[in-house]
Amino acid sequence: MQALLDAFQSSFFAFWDHPALIPVLMAVSLAGIVRGFAGFGGAMVFMPFATFLFEPRLVVVAFFMIDTSVTIPLLRSGFRHWDWRTVIPCALGSWLSVGLGAYLLANTDTQVLRWVICGIIIVLVAFMMSGWRYTARPRPPVSLAVGSVSGILGGISQVSAPPLVAYWSAGPFPAETIRANLICFFFFATLGSLLAFSANGVFSAQSFALAFWLAPAYGLAIFIGARLFKGTDDSLFRKVAFGLILIAAVTSLPALDSILRS
Repeated sequence: MQALLDAFQSSFFAFWDHPALIPVLMAVSLAGIVRGFAGFGGAMVFMPFATFLFEPRLVVVAFFMIDTSVTIPLLRSGFRHWDWRTVIPCALGSWLSVGLGAYLLANTDTQVLRWVICGIIIVLVAFMMSGWRYTARPRPPVSLAVGSVSGILGGISQVSAPPLVAYWSAGPFPAETIRANLICFFFFATLGSLLAFSANGVFSAQSFALAFWLAPAYGLAIFIGARLFKGTDDSLFRKVAFGLILIAAVTSLPALDSILRS
């Protein structure tokens, strides 16, 4: 235990002099505003940028810890407006598949992970912004399948929202219900992610230290985002969330490193 505490202390103070600390705090603050406003999108905004600044396994696990801890207050409003008939099958699907994603996180090349994370976000956000809609009530087998895809992405990158947002935003649900569904889904999915990450040994003293640095900024930003959501109409809700996420993904593509980060 003492060795673990010493490793945490060393890592915590090492971040104080890290040149990427201020940029990553700015990124997590923007991510928190989006998460508080939309009920999703924190990882979609944060991960593409953060995986350039730090090793993906480090920031994925650190973000998992802060997102789990500081978003609990959102559950109060989430459970008042969620559609449990679709959220529960989606959560079950994510539990079944998140282990595969965590395995890939622990065993895949860093550059490959960056391409996968950015590519998936861009494709799914483009689909979400296309405006396509369906009017039928989602069926449990479809919800289970969507949740399974989300679980794999969550295990790889903590970016599990795109399939769910595409699924719910294309249906008959208003923004308030979509936001509540996402908040409640992430609450249930956290249990599966915790087990999968533990089984694959991705937690470290360094990830805990980074989480301690990020948590205050993320928590304050979520509060601001939740306040901004009040009174927002469905159209503005979708445009703001999708636009910010798409910009973050495109500007974080590895192919643009020589242009944007030279």
